[in-house]
Amino acid sequence: MEKEIKVANGYVYLTLALFSVLLVLVGFIVTQGNPRFLILVPFPVFIATGFFIVNPNSSKVLVLFGAYKGTVKDNGFFWANPFFSKQKVSLRARNFDSERVKVNDKIGNPILINVILVWKVRDTFKAAFDVDKYEEFVRVQSDAAVRKLADSYSCDNFDDSQSEITLRSGMDEVNEALENELTERLTMAGIKVMEARIGYLAYAPEIASSMLKRQQAVAIVAARKKNC
Repeated sequence: MEKEIKVANGYVYLTLALFSVLLVLVGFIVTQGNPRFLILVPFPVFIATGFFIVNPNSSKVLVLFGAYKGTVKDNGFFWANPFFSKQKVSLRARNFDSERVKVNDKIGNPILINVILVWKVRDTFKAAFDVDKYEEFVRVQSDAAVRKLADSYSCDNFDDSQSEITLRSGMDEVNEALENELTERLTMAGIKVMEARIGYLAYAPEIASSMLKRQQAVAIVAARKKNC
């Protein structure tokens, strides 16, 4: 699980590094080139490799020789053990507008559908280590969730006497189901789903015209029944 840690102020160690450089230069000049001061040169270099910056809505995951040590979420200029590897993980909210995929709905009609997803990283440990490339994981799982959603509902309901929820008529319920499905799929990657909804929905081109004619025919029949 994620563990948030505090690290040293970078400006303190920057001052220490500059002071050590100055000490080497002064000593070298005063002693007229005595090489014993050169042994201090690796010290400021070692300190310099430990500096890092954390920007707003960002974080750094710290790992020491394969062992997770914690995540820095505070913003600013910091210093940590130079042997730490520092992986950046963004905490910003992101939009994902998936590609339109061609799938079959519940009754087998081919449709084109895509999803608009707003998400952010909630657990940096899971995002960094439980999946490989969490951005790609979001894309693949979103595509899988859309396909499952389309297979669970019909695109349209042509019979007014039927109360079955469809992709077109039951948007609120369908979007809620989509959000729940994505939340379940992305939790393992430490991803929080902020919003998920269908962005585009239409019949595939090869049946679009026949479906339009069917809708018109149903509308005519319904109008005649009302006039009777």
